[in-house]
Amino acid sequence: MRDEYDAVIIGGGPSGATAAVLLAQAGWSVAIVEKTPFPRRKVCGEFISETTWPLLRELGVAEALQAIAGPVVRRVGVFTGSTMITSPLERTMARADDGGRAVGREHLDALLIQRARAAGAEVLQPWALSAFDESGEQYTCRVTEKGGGQHRQLRSRLLIGAHGSWETGVLPTQVSRLPARAGDLFGFKAYFRDSALSNDLMPLLAFPGGYGGMVHTDHGRVSLSCCIRRDTLESCRKRWPQLKAGEAVLAHIKGTCKGVAEALAPATLDGNWLSAGPLRTGIRGFGHGGLFAVGNAAAEAHPIVAEGISMAIQSAHLLCEQLISCRTRHPSPAALETIHAAYEAAWRRNFSGRLQMAALFAHLFMQPLGARVAAVTLKLAPRLLTRGARWSGKIQPLRTVHSRALTGRLDS
Repeated sequence: MRDEYDAVIIGGGPSGATAAVLLAQAGWSVAIVEKTPFPRRKVCGEFISETTWPLLRELGVAEALQAIAGPVVRRVGVFTGSTMITSPLERTMARADDGGRAVGREHLDALLIQRARAAGAEVLQPWALSAFDESGEQYTCRVTEKGGGQHRQLRSRLLIGAHGSWETGVLPTQVSRLPARAGDLFGFKAYFRDSALSNDLMPLLAFPGGYGGMVHTDHGRVSLSCCIRRDTLESCRKRWPQLKAGEAVLAHIKGTCKGVAEALAPATLDGNWLSAGPLRTGIRGFGHGGLFAVGNAAAEAHPIVAEGISMAIQSAHLLCEQLISCRTRHPSPAALETIHAAYEAAWRRNFSGRLQMAALFAHLFMQPLGARVAAVTLKLAPRLLTRGARWSGKIQPLRTVHSRALTGRLDS
């Protein structure tokens, strides 16, 4: 064990593990701190866009994931009220198996962190960050083994926040708890077997006070994930007091969304409902000095566009591209400023439109009137669904930054 690293990463999910793999492959000494044992289930839509699979291949996990992932999604749809509309999903990748597919987080996260360890990163799991100190150009992280008595001090010039968006903690990239609001969104997720949902279809679910999605995922299961407003959730609990929270939410969705009721009529629940939240969507920031944020620590889009996993992996790729192009594992303060500027510019170029589109879709489809207007419009022009999927980033290749001028500034 060592206590000095080129980079310490807090969080071992898709963004943190991706950063660990890329930096370790480039010869960096990396420690990754993850508080939860894997495999783990998480509230997540599980869909991975086709443009992310080449990055997973670069990380060395694509083949293993594709061996268990659900079928390639060929159509998108909207289920709202009695309306069920579908439209083809455009594709840009030549490889047939690189289309958008879903896979459970228990498999994705475990394979990525195993790959990080194999690439040379030290994985501390389950360990948690308990204290943080910034002194000059160096960060000191005190980490504690969960369920054990060990403590360690990890020192590095670079610190990457790759934690969840709603997790509180000592890092500047972590949030403080906010007062409860009626419009707070809570996430729910469950698996089902023997669903009647078409294998190639991923529908958006729009219901009063919330939205969600369904998709075929690994091992023959269908995943249903959704977000619901706090006030709507409370109403569901009062209407169905005999049901658990997830079951009450499903009863609300089935009663207001014919497509879901039909798709799940023959299905059986596989496991328990999961819940999380409240979600904090929007851009939080990208860090300062030697501290960087990736994935949901930097920003979170409304899950309505099903781009969370792809954005997490791609944002880590954008950051590591800048760090590695610096050609030194100990960038000067001036170089760090340049890296921050380039990373943020690349992030906004790739993802700002997705956040805006996600917010627009979410607010439109959560309102009954907005959902009805959208349903009428989509019935008349179903190809708008195809365009909406394009606007949300489903077929947008990652636009990286390769600039000689930038490299010259980093080398100076």
